[in-house]
Amino acid sequence: MAGKGRMPFIVLVAVFLLGLTAACGSVASGGGGAGASGRAGAAPAALTLRESGSTLLYPLMQSWAAAYHTQVPGVTVSTAATGSSKGIAYASAGAADIGTSDAYLSSGDLVKNPALLNIPLVISAQVIDYNVPGIGPGTHLNLDGEVLAQIYQGTITTWDDQAIVKLNPHVRLPPTAIVPVHRSDGSGDTFLFTSYLSTQDPAWNAAIGYGTSVAWPPLASGIAEQGNKNVEKKCAATVGCVAYVGISYLNQSIGDNLGYAALANAAGQSELPSATTINASVASFVSSTPPNETISMVDGPAADGYPIVNYEYAIVSTRQPDAARARAIRAFLTWVITTGNSANYLQPVRFEPLPPAVVTLAGEQIARIG
Repeated sequence: MAGKGRMPFIVLVAVFLLGLTAACGSVASGGGGAGASGRAGAAPAALTLRESGSTLLYPLMQSWAAAYHTQVPGVTVSTAATGSSKGIAYASAGAADIGTSDAYLSSGDLVKNPALLNIPLVISAQVIDYNVPGIGPGTHLNLDGEVLAQIYQGTITTWDDQAIVKLNPHVRLPPTAIVPVHRSDGSGDTFLFTSYLSTQDPAWNAAIGYGTSVAWPPLASGIAEQGNKNVEKKCAATVGCVAYVGISYLNQSIGDNLGYAALANAAGQSELPSATTINASVASFVSSTPPNETISMVDGPAADGYPIVNYEYAIVSTRQPDAARARAIRAFLTWVITTGNSANYLQPVRFEPLPPAVVTLAGEQIARIG
């Protein structure tokens, strides 16, 4: 939270953006930006900010980039859905100005590049999709971390297994073979999913653990796909599939007639991913979010909370090559955590806005970019 005697962050934002509008040009999705005007004292030459990373955040990042371009015409934000691991790696190497990730920076990432920040931009969640004959989007199976861990380890192999039946006593489950789909690329979605399995199944945690990449058990029925879009499409095309997919693809999943699960939380309650359950889960972590905003919110204590929620992070270096680029990055990220967190951007992809206290922390981190 802002300290005593300091100007409130939202006021600072307003002052900053007014100054930016007077001094700068613009931002958009794609390659080069609009050229600067030839007038004396006009906006500086066009600048491109390179974003790369999270495929979960990608649909929203494209929307943000296009909207920002219309408001600040001298800056272009190019977007690339490369996966969270590459987003972190590219930001660390200077190959991207903004890496994006569903996972926060590890201690190893910070050893390699201690100048990196992870700055929350928005609240997201992960959905468990399935393609089970006779069970479409209108019926939500109950699943938990232990059952999902056994599916991905190959000890539960059919949808009518007694462990699944026990969680769904009122659903007629077919003897269809389960086809578990996972990410082939280094992925924040894999980090979130395996974190959930690890918190609910000690055997999974001991044998496999969690991370943006893990040693998946070698299953003859298993399928690996790159990116959320390909995972969702593969699940829609594969009878018996179960897959973990970012919530920004939920509308697409429903359109493809996939079901999605109610997941057991730490209190043992099965909850669907909704604005209410996602925000309930996040609320239990706001006061414990540290200044560097590195925190896992998976399987939190809220009795009515959805268990796989996260901050979507911008991975940015405090050490930029020049003042103009640093200023442009600060401006864009400040816009994202304020104007960009409004409902017209978030609702189409089912994301939730940052709580005010987290906006303040994010703003303080953004101010360190120089």
